[in-house]
Amino acid sequence: MSSLSLTFFATTAPRVLVPSSSSNPKLSPSSYSFSATTARWHSTAVSFRSGARRTSATCPCASFSSFNVRAMAKMVQDRESAVSSSSASDEQNKKMLNIEVNHSRTFLDVRSEQDLLSGIGREVEAGRLPSNLATGMEELYHNYKNAVFQSGNSRADEIVLSNMAVAFDRVLLDIEEPFTFSSYHKSMREPFDYYMFGQNYIRPLVDFRSSYVGNVSLFFEMEEKLNQGHNIVLISNHQTEADPAIIALLLESTNPHVAENLTYIAGDRVITDPLCKPFSMGRNLICVYSKKHMLDVPELIEMKRKSNTRSLKEMALLLRGGSQIIWIAPSGGRDRPDPVTGEWYPAPFDTSSIDNMRRLAEHSGIPGHIYPLALLCHDIMPPPPQVEREVGEKRVISFHGAGLSVAPEISFPDIITASKNPEEVG
Repeated sequence: MSSLSLTFFATTAPRVLVPSSSSNPKLSPSSYSFSATTARWHSTAVSFRSGARRTSATCPCASFSSFNVRAMAKMVQDRESAVSSSSASDEQNKKMLNIEVNHSRTFLDVRSEQDLLSGIGREVEAGRLPSNLATGMEELYHNYKNAVFQSGNSRADEIVLSNMAVAFDRVLLDIEEPFTFSSYHKSMREPFDYYMFGQNYIRPLVDFRSSYVGNVSLFFEMEEKLNQGHNIVLISNHQTEADPAIIALLLESTNPHVAENLTYIAGDRVITDPLCKPFSMGRNLICVYSKKHMLDVPELIEMKRKSNTRSLKEMALLLRGGSQIIWIAPSGGRDRPDPVTGEWYPAPFDTSSIDNMRRLAEHSGIPGHIYPLALLCHDIMPPPPQVEREVGEKRVISFHGAGLSVAPEISFPDIITASKNPEEVG
């Protein structure tokens, strides 16, 4: 079954750095500092200053291939006849296709900004869209528009209208037919390609001219290990809701297999927030409840713990199958700036999370490798200054460069040998 197509942008790759003593010091291996006892990155791992070197590449959106929203509506209509002839062995796709065909086309027929925003109002009046969500959608539209226009792209208005129309269509569809994530969620690529939807929504927010990938040879090393059936675990800091898309965008030209096959350990916020869910549906996820929100509702604590236990079992099964690459943020949440200095620092890692991943990898019966990953992208979509209890945060968005780098594989035996207190390493 073919997938509904989406906007595609011609893109230039970010600057690629390889391990070398002459590499950009802001993301070179020497700027990482990983301690087994404290399990945190030093701020130098993701230091990003206005003086960072930029490439001379052209704007990634300079050659924009327009997506016609009305064409998407036509493709949905063309698939109506396919519903009745779908194979019995493809019931899930048949169900999703039925949902696609039957839901409101309010946002698929828009021709202007006025059509888009008035469509929100009509859905509220029809009782299909909650008023508080409608307010959030309008706010998101204006913030996204301002960010894309910062890029200077001559077709920014077209990019904004097409991407926001599809985004609002996906939000409305989920309101009509709420999607429930399982403990292990596989990226949904058809009948609608949610992965490419997320990629192309975030793409115009990334300034590839001032973006870079460090130590790219280590990503190739990972790919070789994955092809041999080994497992990879990336121990990373976490900066924005858009991290998965930004990581994939930075790697898509050099390491597309890694970009598309990463499985992310995801908190419940991104699978319950109506404005996040459509983007999460395009990623491979192990869904967990973050420790930061475990105690928010006392009567749900036991349910959350049981759910996390199921997710751990799912992850163990995945690792036993081999060829898995899993991303985890042991901090349990996003990085935030120091409230006094305003400097951004990676949030402290939870050592038990790292040790759990190490044990899962070791007990899988498959060779496993753990790499530290540093990510810099907070300017694109920074989190609220403080951790918020309620779902539905304000999305502040801007056009900005991003950085990604990986350090050599962690050797726990070497850490134990070098540690003065080996019992702390576990």
